[in-house]
Amino acid sequence: MVSKPVHGLPLLPGYSFSDCTKTNFHRSQTLGYRNGFAYSRLPTAAIGGDRLHLNQLSQADLDELANKRPTLTYEEAKQAPPSDFIPAHVAFDKKVLKFDAYFQEEVPLSTDERYRIRKVAIYYYLEDDSMSVMEPIVENSGIPQGKFIKRQRLPKNDRGDHYHWKDLNRGINFTVYGKTFRIVDCDPFTKEFLESQGIELNPPEKMALDPYTELRKKPLRMYVTPSDFDQFKQFLTFDKKVLRFYSIWDDTDSMFGDSRTYIIHYYLADDTVEVREVHERNDGRDPFPVLVRRQRLPKVLVDDSKDFPRCVLEVTDQDVLEWFTAKDFAVGQPVTLLGRTFFIYDCDKFTREFCRDKFGLPEFPVIDVSKKPPPVIKQELPPYNGFGFVEDSAQNCFALIPKTPKKDILKLLMDDQIVLRYMAVLESPIPEDRGRYFIFSYYLATEMITIFEPPVRNSGFFGGKYLGKTKIAKPGSCVDNPTFYGPGDFYIGALIEVFGHRFIIQDADEYVLKFLESHAKDYPASTIQSLKSHFSKQQPMTQESDGEHIEDSKETQDMEMLTKKIKERLKDSSFLQEGPMCEAFQILDKEKTGYLDKEKFFDVCKNFNLPVDDCLINQLIRMCTSGEGRIGYYNFVKAFSQ
Repeated sequence: MVSKPVHGLPLLPGYSFSDCTKTNFHRSQTLGYRNGFAYSRLPTAAIGGDRLHLNQLSQADLDELANKRPTLTYEEAKQAPPSDFIPAHVAFDKKVLKFDAYFQEEVPLSTDERYRIRKVAIYYYLEDDSMSVMEPIVENSGIPQGKFIKRQRLPKNDRGDHYHWKDLNRGINFTVYGKTFRIVDCDPFTKEFLESQGIELNPPEKMALDPYTELRKKPLRMYVTPSDFDQFKQFLTFDKKVLRFYSIWDDTDSMFGDSRTYIIHYYLADDTVEVREVHERNDGRDPFPVLVRRQRLPKVLVDDSKDFPRCVLEVTDQDVLEWFTAKDFAVGQPVTLLGRTFFIYDCDKFTREFCRDKFGLPEFPVIDVSKKPPPVIKQELPPYNGFGFVEDSAQNCFALIPKTPKKDILKLLMDDQIVLRYMAVLESPIPEDRGRYFIFSYYLATEMITIFEPPVRNSGFFGGKYLGKTKIAKPGSCVDNPTFYGPGDFYIGALIEVFGHRFIIQDADEYVLKFLESHAKDYPASTIQSLKSHFSKQQPMTQESDGEHIEDSKETQDMEMLTKKIKERLKDSSFLQEGPMCEAFQILDKEKTGYLDKEKFFDVCKNFNLPVDDCLINQLIRMCTSGEGRIGYYNFVKAFSQ
């Protein structure tokens, strides 16, 4: 329902009534068409066809139309008579706006007050927009008062604007020439004028009170009757009697703080306290023995004296509610002196007896405050990342700059140049890898292994170094603490896994067997027995009296296969032919037996640059060796003939 005012009643809440008989609630059309184009227009009537007051002429427009004279069509239009002009100095003559305000002035050099409140009256002259600030004169104030700012137009900002009466209101800050005034109220004329100009005034505030003036209004301090306690008697009774407490100040929570020991002296003669620091030899601290000089220490202060400048002036009895006494000190309890907390852990014999006899306290226990060593933290190494040796990676966890791991110098000196050689065959499902054999060299001094593949012509493999000198971990061993292969793991038929490749040990040097037998207690007996069995199967070769080659069915076949491999491998080598080599052996074999001692045999091989360290040649030498330790050179020379 649309409310409709009743004639004669003001249009206010509670004075409007709805028309119950109204049934038309149509809205005025705001869209139309002109020359085929749509356009919008203002509504001409309100809902239901009521009169629309928003689009009606105002009273000022109606007055202007009423005073407007009609103009003739053929005559010159006549101007309306101008309104009467009244200048500002006439209209606002002797009209002044008054505001009550105050400002706060700092007082730095005074023990009685830190700031003062100064009341002022701000006058605004409407005739020329000038202002003045007057401070009422207070008798015997000692401050020059009266005209604070003479009458003038006050600047508002740096752009050249000046303050206007529209900028003034109650409850705001008014800043001029670096002074900030707080406007709290105004007089009735000012209030009426500002409200007539449409300015909404803020609620008035109370004038701030000056703390020093209020303090002067309080009554004077009453006289306090002195105590009847005889201090002279106390001095005569307890002269040269001092309570000694051993304390510690723990400042480890702050940066660069530590624990420091102090001695607290309580003088019974005048109830004074002294704190002395205990210095140790070469402690690196300045030799200041006294931390707190002998004085009476306040325990509880008056609330009004918390901000008292105690660093400049002494505290009097009127500023303290309670002083420290002898009963405030006890072993096992902390005590706070001038903001620093001390923990008392012991006292001397006289102090124990005095506290027991005077206060009835039990025997004080001695509290142990010695520094305890920090718990030993077990160093745990991070998991091994797989790069380098475990010992080298662990050095990064021990020091910022890693150092070279320490080696067993005795083992390096004892086992230097001891190399154990083995021959192994690669176990692989690839057909091309079958028949590839490798030489394993185990360096006993460093426990490292190198793998060398002898080059074979037209094999499709280059040969040479297969693996550099390194330690080989056993499969399934712990990553952080791996177990490496040793001489006890290399036996005939042993499966050696090297970084995913599998090798089978098939042969070894005779030096390996001799070395293991000489150190039988350090290596498994099964490994030594496997090498013995392997070498015992190789029967020594003999020669018939007529100098022909011995024909043994099994060993002859092995000899022929080995000779064939050596010939194929040394096809491009620049060794001498069978004739010169055989002649060299025969010259040394004066008895013409076909056998030579090992020393003479190896001297000839050295002269002809034969690689006796090669696994195949070494195996051929063992097959040509007789039971007496002599070597038959006829079958040996056949391997180097073309």
